[in-house]
Amino acid sequence: MSNGLVIAAVDGSEHSLGALEWARRAALRHGAGLLVAHVLSDSAQLYAGRRSSLHDASEPREYADPVRDHVRDLLAAAPERPAEVRYEALEGSVPEALRVIGAETRPLALVMGSRGRGGFAALLLGSNSRAVATTAPCTVVVVPRAERASGAGAGAGGTVVLGLHTAETHDDVLAFAFAEAAARGTAVQVVSAYPVPPSPAVAPLDTPFTVITPEELVGDDGDTAPAERDTLRAQQERLAPFLDRYPEVPVEQAAVPGGAAERLVEASRSAALVVVGRHHPRRSLGALMMGSVANAVLQHAHGPVAVVPATHDEPV
Repeated sequence: MSNGLVIAAVDGSEHSLGALEWARRAALRHGAGLLVAHVLSDSAQLYAGRRSSLHDASEPREYADPVRDHVRDLLAAAPERPAEVRYEALEGSVPEALRVIGAETRPLALVMGSRGRGGFAALLLGSNSRAVATTAPCTVVVVPRAERASGAGAGAGGTVVLGLHTAETHDDVLAFAFAEAAARGTAVQVVSAYPVPPSPAVAPLDTPFTVITPEELVGDDGDTAPAERDTLRAQQERLAPFLDRYPEVPVEQAAVPGGAAERLVEASRSAALVVVGRHHPRRSLGALMMGSVANAVLQHAHGPVAVVPATHDEPV
């Protein structure tokens, strides 16, 4: 990401205000503007419709919007603000309104909390957050509630963790991860999974996985299992253009047996951000599907997750 616009979707809840703070910092990191988007409540939308239909000049021109006022106060008290900050009240359902503004502005990212005001408190991911992450035409960053993110490396010191399927992850996903790491001055940790046959000897999922740098990749005579070695080499092939484009970004590679989701969730405890692709462009039915890994990471991650859609039909 660089320049452009970061959107923060707010509804006044603590979850959304945490997303606002994440978006403010992201806009500063990338020299971008900040757009605060608030989908008006049903009562506010009904008022606006009534005033418009009746042409009643005696009614106030604007419906009182306490969310807007609260956001303005918070940003006024922030230690630093992006050069451009604007607020926009939206009408319609939350997923559709945010999908539309994402399509119109093509932001660097649309940032929202994992849950809003409604729904069940026990849910880790609200229905609106899931719907926006599934259908928005732009990258969506979902920020979990504070207690769920306790201990996560959301500060500048954490790495950017990239979930990479070497044959299917679109280059847009890699580009987002490297640009974010470059802006943060941190490393990209690449996690890929390789299939293993069922065996009682397979390590349990909570076993720490090995992280290497590209220079440490073993040769044919190493002790690494062939499937792991092949996965690490496939990673290198996919990463090569981005290593050339971002020579200042350190890269750590990890290949894990079995599924990637559990490992990415575990890595989210110390990561600044976990980046996953929404789905493979040739396997999706329009924009209505999300891959199993992206879905699982969104549901259970301990820190912010960026879900990146493919913006081209084929890898670039």
